[in-house]
Amino acid sequence: MKKAAAIVLSMAMALSMAACSSSSSSSSTPETTAPESSVETEGSEETTGGSVYYLNFKPEADAAWQALAKTYTEQTGVLVEVKTAAEGQYDSTLTAEMDKDHAPTLYQMGNQGALNSWGDYALALDGTDVVNEMTTDSFNLVNEDGETVSIGYCYEAFGIIVNKALLTKAGHDISEITNFETLKAIADEIHANAETLGFDAFTSAGLDGSSSWRFSGHLANMPLYYEFRDDGITEQPAEIKGTYLENYKNIWDLYITDSATTGSDLLTATGDQAEAEFKSGEAVFYQNGTWEYANLTTDNGDGITPLNPEDIAMIPIYCGVEGEEKAGLCCGTENCWAVNKESSEEDIKATLDFLYWVVTSEEGTTMMAEQFGPCPFKNAKEPENVFFQDANAYTAAGNYVVTWAFNYTPAVDDWRAGVVDALGQYTAGTGEWSAVETAFVQGWALQYANENQ
Repeated sequence: MKKAAAIVLSMAMALSMAACSSSSSSSSTPETTAPESSVETEGSEETTGGSVYYLNFKPEADAAWQALAKTYTEQTGVLVEVKTAAEGQYDSTLTAEMDKDHAPTLYQMGNQGALNSWGDYALALDGTDVVNEMTTDSFNLVNEDGETVSIGYCYEAFGIIVNKALLTKAGHDISEITNFETLKAIADEIHANAETLGFDAFTSAGLDGSSSWRFSGHLANMPLYYEFRDDGITEQPAEIKGTYLENYKNIWDLYITDSATTGSDLLTATGDQAEAEFKSGEAVFYQNGTWEYANLTTDNGDGITPLNPEDIAMIPIYCGVEGEEKAGLCCGTENCWAVNKESSEEDIKATLDFLYWVVTSEEGTTMMAEQFGPCPFKNAKEPENVFFQDANAYTAAGNYVVTWAFNYTPAVDDWRAGVVDALGQYTAGTGEWSAVETAFVQGWALQYANENQ
């Protein structure tokens, strides 16, 4: 099934609301038992009727969703089952789960590729209570009939997270970093003096599946964004040119050179490893997003002392593009809910009721603010995330927003896998950069053709 679609994507509107993952965790929720049509919970009367099955794609938010689901069931008697796909396996997990009698009633559909694949399963949400609670439709997905079939429930930003305290120890200030040239100069100096300083420039740029999305998705956004900006691309293109792949190489080479972990060791380095390196003060720079704030600043049982929020900030990903001194953070979302219209009427109603509760209740809005940051709902709480403050500060200063061009990626998992494979060979010294360019450009055309044949 292939459907033409339009993605309503207005970054200016979203950011005017103080809005701007994939994560560091690679674990997944174990299989759970299918919900019964009747459930009795402590503190509630026996309830019959619909239930909710949410296939979540953010492993780092699994515990929060499980706790919220339990609270809702205790309050209402309606069973909410949450299953979380393993990192980088959401597409394949969704395919398998949708083929079962007990299919998800709520799932993620956050980009053009997902809309092409799963749009026919998506319920039109216009006029529902949860949509009526929204303060913007800037990141919602609309099908060819003009129906809202997936709603963006939060906005995120990513860039290079900086430990300002370590940067000061190295004799520098964050205000010095305004482009790739200044970033590289400082990173080179820190790396050269790492043994004396006791820390290095960058965390490990791991290409394990728990980490590689940061580079095949988020870092790849840089050449895509600038090419699409120059060429006026506003919908998914059948082909790309790779105009800015030399800039992609600039920043990748910096990541894999000015780090304690280099070469073939990066092929198995994980997302958890990079997070721990940054949190424990082993590196000054760490490419990641706003979703990392809670992991870095709270005690999550990993035995590492949390970072002081005042000591961390997020700067743009600089890669040597002319005029990047006026760049801001990369802002957008792939966090969009879709409701499975193939579910029973009872389950659809239960799912819509659950979503309304999530975006209006004290419990739901608290969790959403803590886990996801700015959310486009009337009752949303203000997050205490300094990275969003950084995003807003760049915008207020007149810097341009680097929008999420990677949302246009065709067959996203397959395309990224090809890029990661080529990056791995280049990084380990067994392949040339030209293979990365081929995976990037020819891989795009191939995956687009496969999706649109």
